[in-house]
Amino acid sequence: MAKQYFLPNSNMGKALKFIQFKDNIAPYTTTFGLAAGDITQQGADALYFLALLPFADTIGNAAKQWNSWRDNVLTGTIGTEPTVVTKPAGFPGSVPTGILTRFLLLVNAIKAHKNYTTAIGDILGIEGPELSPPDFNTIQPDIKALATAGIVKITWGWGGHREFLSMCEIQVNRGQGWIPLTYDTTPNYDDTQPHPATPTKWSYRAIYRVDDHQVGLWSAEVSVTVGA
Repeated sequence: MAKQYFLPNSNMGKALKFIQFKDNIAPYTTTFGLAAGDITQQGADALYFLALLPFADTIGNAAKQWNSWRDNVLTGTIGTEPTVVTKPAGFPGSVPTGILTRFLLLVNAIKAHKNYTTAIGDILGIEGPELSPPDFNTIQPDIKALATAGIVKITWGWGGHREFLSMCEIQVNRGQGWIPLTYDTTPNYDDTQPHPATPTKWSYRAIYRVDDHQVGLWSAEVSVTVGA
């Protein structure tokens, strides 16, 4: 079954993944032949990044306060100079840049190792959650069309189901019935067919495909007027 990428989008989500890995990797260093220095560095990276996030927020808020004070001290009449923010006691030591790069190199080496199992990956936090497939009877693309600068821009997306779909089939009707326009594997498509000399309605529709089969329902039809 397809899985979601294991790393969250948020910085805090990544930080917690780094910590989960740090807290659970020790029993597997020999299993995967990992260098002690790499594991030590990853632990330092994890602690530093987790501490850095709230501190960076504090610094950001302090910057706003100091900017406000700058303006107030110049033209205002009442106010108090903000305090200077310093690192709290026990703040982890600095680490080289490239925390994410180092982490992914380590994760990729582990996942490529002959001893790797998804059970170990779950413990280390480097396996993403399983994704539920869509209902292939009812899944339907959502498309839009906009005529601009001599082309028709057709926008579409995977609807959150990229892992289960192969492509999007787009058809066009230029007044003579539906014909295939493209079998697109990357969202959004530009129809560069030259526009007619007189105003004409072009319509578009789309349907997802898995391998060489259509699945689900045709999208709602969208139309644009092209031509002088």
